[in-house]
Amino acid sequence: MPTIPSGVRGATFTGWGTALGHEIVTNDDLARSMDTNDQWIRERTGIERRHVGGSTAELSIVSGRAALSMAGLDPTSIDALVLATTTPDRTVPATSATIQNSLGLRCGAFDVNAACSGFVYALVTAHGLVAMGAERVLLIGTDTLSRITDWTDRNTAVLFADGSGAAVLEHSADRGHLLGWDLDADGSAEDALYCDIGGFVQMDGKEVFRRAVRIMVDSATKSMAHAGVTADDIALIVPHQANIRIISAACDRLGVPMERAAVVIQDTGNTSSASIPLALFDAADRGRINAGDLVLMVGFGAGMTAASAIVSWGAR
Repeated sequence: MPTIPSGVRGATFTGWGTALGHEIVTNDDLARSMDTNDQWIRERTGIERRHVGGSTAELSIVSGRAALSMAGLDPTSIDALVLATTTPDRTVPATSATIQNSLGLRCGAFDVNAACSGFVYALVTAHGLVAMGAERVLLIGTDTLSRITDWTDRNTAVLFADGSGAAVLEHSADRGHLLGWDLDADGSAEDALYCDIGGFVQMDGKEVFRRAVRIMVDSATKSMAHAGVTADDIALIVPHQANIRIISAACDRLGVPMERAAVVIQDTGNTSSASIPLALFDAADRGRINAGDLVLMVGFGAGMTAASAIVSWGAR
């Protein structure tokens, strides 16, 4: 991907919020309805519990409202809403339209579907809008995967869940926080992970694992090169929360110790477009990110998509 041109309008996070499904489903809960157990799930995925329930719009409204409140903004001051989701509530219209109306926004709104890479795809898109003159963009990543999960299939039911993460991006007088980015896709691998309209998620777990680590490392390496930084410069890596073994393998190949990774998968499961913002803002709320820290967000998803971004943390 191209290097960010000098002099381009930048942006920074000024508020964020999160939301999770209404019901907690533990590994023991799943063991009562399928051939699995808590130890098997933890060892293979790192997941202990997940949250399910609520529509994509409902969760997005909660997280979006929290982000606006933290930023101290009137909803009418937002210039665009970008929703990253692979589980819209309807085929038409885009779920972003429902969210826009409920939050009282008066701006353009659209959905981005890049599966689990969606939040970073939308983050780059939002920065593009700011570069073209937008002052404030509301960015939301939400998925309600429980609605497209076969809860009798232990290969997928143990993984997926519902959640949302939202952020306000505001124009910054300086360069802004986005230092480098990479977006990629390999459509030849779409059969490794897909869901037909009206169907359930189908996944070749071994193939996804094999590809996921490689494409995450490749994308992250490109973003670091664009930003002119190395793995030693990264204070925090925020990977897609798909599987603890994938996260560990990717960190190992990048040369970033797991101690510098933001991990919430044990409590959230795989929430697709919501997983990176959930992990990022959990780390921010816990005080794990200081002003000026370099943060690497990197994900992969069905498509097979990949995306990464390097930001210099400067949020209020």
